[in-house]
Amino acid sequence: MSGTESLVRYETRDSERAAEPLVANMETIALKALHVDDDSSLNPWTFRMLFLGTEGYSTIFLFKPQSVSVSVIFLTVISYVIGNAMSLGLPRHGLIGRWFNPHIFNSKEHLAIVIMSSSASSAAYATEVLATQKLYYNIVSNAVVAILLLLSSQLLGYGMAGVLRKSLVYPTKMLWPGILPLSSLIETLHRDKSEMRKKFNFFWIVFGVVAVWELFPQYVMPVLTGVSFFCLAKRESLVFTNIFGGSSGNEGLGLLAFSFDWQYVTTSAFFTPLITLTNAFVGFVLCTGMYIWMYYGNLWNALDFPFLSQALFSQASNATQFVVFNQSAILDANNELDPSTLDATGLPFFATTNASNLLTTNLGITATIIHILLWNGDIVSKTFKLPKWSSAKNFRPKMRFWEKNPQSLGMERLDDEKEELDPHYKQMLAYKEVPSWWYLLILGLSMVAALFCIYNLKSTLPWWGFLVACALSFGSTLFFGALTGLIGFGVPITGLVQLIGGYLHPGKPVANMYFVLFGANAQSQALFLVENLKLGQYGKLSPRCTFTVQIMGTVFGAIINYILMSSITTNQREILLSIQGTNIWSGQVIQSFNSNVSNRFRRLSSYLFSIGRQYQWIVLALPIGFFLPLPFYFAHRAFPKVGFNYVVTPVISWYLGYLSVGINSSVMVAFGLGFYVQFYVRRRYPEWFLKYNYILSAAISGGTELLVFVTTFAVQGASGKAVPFPPYWGNNFQKGNFDYCASNHALG
Repeated sequence: MSGTESLVRYETRDSERAAEPLVANMETIALKALHVDDDSSLNPWTFRMLFLGTEGYSTIFLFKPQSVSVSVIFLTVISYVIGNAMSLGLPRHGLIGRWFNPHIFNSKEHLAIVIMSSSASSAAYATEVLATQKLYYNIVSNAVVAILLLLSSQLLGYGMAGVLRKSLVYPTKMLWPGILPLSSLIETLHRDKSEMRKKFNFFWIVFGVVAVWELFPQYVMPVLTGVSFFCLAKRESLVFTNIFGGSSGNEGLGLLAFSFDWQYVTTSAFFTPLITLTNAFVGFVLCTGMYIWMYYGNLWNALDFPFLSQALFSQASNATQFVVFNQSAILDANNELDPSTLDATGLPFFATTNASNLLTTNLGITATIIHILLWNGDIVSKTFKLPKWSSAKNFRPKMRFWEKNPQSLGMERLDDEKEELDPHYKQMLAYKEVPSWWYLLILGLSMVAALFCIYNLKSTLPWWGFLVACALSFGSTLFFGALTGLIGFGVPITGLVQLIGGYLHPGKPVANMYFVLFGANAQSQALFLVENLKLGQYGKLSPRCTFTVQIMGTVFGAIINYILMSSITTNQREILLSIQGTNIWSGQVIQSFNSNVSNRFRRLSSYLFSIGRQYQWIVLALPIGFFLPLPFYFAHRAFPKVGFNYVVTPVISWYLGYLSVGINSSVMVAFGLGFYVQFYVRRRYPEWFLKYNYILSAAISGGTELLVFVTTFAVQGASGKAVPFPPYWGNNFQKGNFDYCASNHALG
């Protein structure tokens, strides 16, 4: 046996596991909940993979009145059913069999389909930019340039991900908890049926039960979305609505409410680490108290505006009638800000809870940077560690990459590795790595293509603005990717990027859209690829296959995105520009995108957030956030046994604004379930937890998403006609809030 083979060969047997006490520690959970062995003979390159991998797209839903998302669990279940049907239905022999059905549907084939289809199905952020330019600024892009923009904006993030993969993918501590249910699902569906029979049956039973159950809160009895005993006891109190209500969007804080709708409870309780859950709960408790104090203390004139809202409000707003700020009234004939009109009209206001959310999000962003530097500085140092001079001097890119070279297997990844290799990662050494220069080439070509596009499309974004956006994207990918990989939590940066763009490019709405495109969207694409690389590592899909299918899905998705966007915006232009739309088409997503990006942050940033202005602390929160982790770090150095190292200030900071939007009746249930699973079940029944916890999460997600998808088209209007359930007590007679909390008449 060669040295490489002996290094790669790492198999985990049940007898070996039984020799040690079974403990479900989150630090090594992926080594125990997922099998570490590999069958390198499994072939992912089949007609089935290519056919099913290009079947997903969701751009059309940007222009629908009903929002629809296609989740990765849903794609996984559907592709499993169709893939097996093709395996059984197509001939196995002869020319057709050799090309179209060479072997049974296997796990690596399935994993490649999931990665490729999820890449193809996502509606690129650039699609919204192009649609907005066409509808609101009459800038119609050339087809080739538009597709190039779609590709460059996504591949830019992929190049960044490749550069950072040694820090964010390979180490064992980079758990990426959010993908464990998906990894467990694919493993359960494809491993030896005699070994996985119980898990296999368990998945489909739970999947079916949840799908049937979800029909009730989704359609038949939406009162199950949020049950508040306080509101039932006092139905006319707006104070009770604000504090205890939460079954409708922006209704209330949902304190002590109960939700029985998995769509809102979600399955995060099953895979969120206890450290994340605990810090989130601390932030949630503080958020509840802070919001009540801020609102009823009338901070920032809070009582003149809704308790929860994301709109901008006029100074004419009051407690009896909320008046939304008319942004078009402060613009001149060139659609630019008229300072004299703004002075006469007065500055707009945020709902106090929304302003607080912006502030605490900024705290979390900068706290993340210092938290990673203090507690996980090795991740950053490894990223920026220069290669040895001898290696750099002798480096020669291998252009004929298709030729086999056994000596190169795994060598790139083994350089300078001092810590023990992750067992999943060891298995990947059997496969040829994607050379770093591939990623660097994609990064360089994407930047060149993006620069060409922003000038060809008259974006008004200068070259230096583009480079600033790329720098923001790269830095945030490293720090926020590290936090997500370690504890399954990441702070969104889109709001900050919009704010920075507003300061850097005042009076340039299109420039700010492109700044967000390359500053925030590229980061999300980078994290998407990093996650897929880790998913491939868990499933032992070769790095080059993961890389290739991701690129193929992106290219296919870009072409489909452009074709659909161009056709719909041309043929349905008047409807998309109308306020109401129709039951088939709606411009609500594009209208909201244009308003949020090009209006709120572009025109009013300096008036709202500058020092001395009403909301100056939203910006000042950024430097303050740098100092938040320091007291706990130094306290841990002084008192290492107290547990200050478990305080994660970015998580607490972000959850200080968690209740500012959405349906909050599910929050208490989600936390309660999370503590039960992670604190009690994981410790008391580690064997059950390792065997069934993640497959349970996948089953609940899959059943929920199937039913939501079906009802969205069947009865909730996505197909063009809504079929409401007859009014009765289970839906509050189709009026008011489902939890019977009082409605605020000032909302209109």
